[in-house]
Amino acid sequence: MEAIAKTNTNAPKKQVLLFYCLECEELARKVAANSDLITLQSINWRSFEDGFPNLYINNAHDIRGQHVAFLASFSSPSVIFEQLSVIYALPRLFVASFSLVLPFFPTATFERMDEEGDVATAFTLARILSNIPISRGGPTSLVIYDIHALQERFYFGDHVLPLFETGIPLLKQRLRQLPDSDKIIIAFPDDGAWKRFHNLLDDFPTVVCNKVREGDKRIVRIKEGNPAGCHVVIVDDLVQSGGTLIECQKVLAAHGAAKVSAYVTHGVFPKRSWERFTHKNDGNLSKAFAYFWITDSCPGTVKAVASKTPFEVLSLAGSIAEALQI
Repeated sequence: MEAIAKTNTNAPKKQVLLFYCLECEELARKVAANSDLITLQSINWRSFEDGFPNLYINNAHDIRGQHVAFLASFSSPSVIFEQLSVIYALPRLFVASFSLVLPFFPTATFERMDEEGDVATAFTLARILSNIPISRGGPTSLVIYDIHALQERFYFGDHVLPLFETGIPLLKQRLRQLPDSDKIIIAFPDDGAWKRFHNLLDDFPTVVCNKVREGDKRIVRIKEGNPAGCHVVIVDDLVQSGGTLIECQKVLAAHGAAKVSAYVTHGVFPKRSWERFTHKNDGNLSKAFAYFWITDSCPGTVKAVASKTPFEVLSLAGSIAEALQI
């Protein structure tokens, strides 16, 4: 069953005032374009001479009694404080309800302690968001896409209502448009990806890979499934350096895959690591990915890979617009 927002057609529709951080302006405009019920609002994002934020919420009196939302991007620690300042202020302006859309929960991969002294920053960020002031309508609705570990839903307190959405329906829609749609196989790079996504992709044949240790190296191998002669799409929640995806591609190609592509909801790609996947102008594309699909949950990456093969962006805008009606 696809975990995507489904609105009750009999429920009254909400007019939503949508604020956004500067990085999310393009996505916010797409969200508003998807629904006549969403109106964009603005914030003056300024700084004092010492670098600390000097913020102003425009039309603060006019949002009283209105349903208000904020579209955030915690792309780096340097931008989190100024956005949190706005996020904490908006519910206190006598709004009817408050929703926070944080498509990418950035500390999600740091969700556990392997030894005493480790700091699980996923829990830290969840605690910060759990203390968003309650609005007149009750707890904040918090919309997050494809969080890295499902148990992280239990990190949030009772002052927020986490709504965990997924970008997988966007991928399935795109796969149906491909000329070789009848030859698609879904590959999971590890058991964690299989646990997260296999129920959403159970109408496709699957291949499951895993990593085994050989000496000092970790080798990717096929655990189950046969990719021979098919277009194999590797699916995961996020990508950082991309090393695991590249090793999976090599193994799948060695086992006869006709074509290999990849999908991740969150294209993080620190230090321009997306460059490893671009088609080089050397005439040798045998090792290249046919397609690399990402969503616009990481706006900086979207700008960086614009018009660069094999990247395609599947926008979350329509899904976000639906989620804001819940």
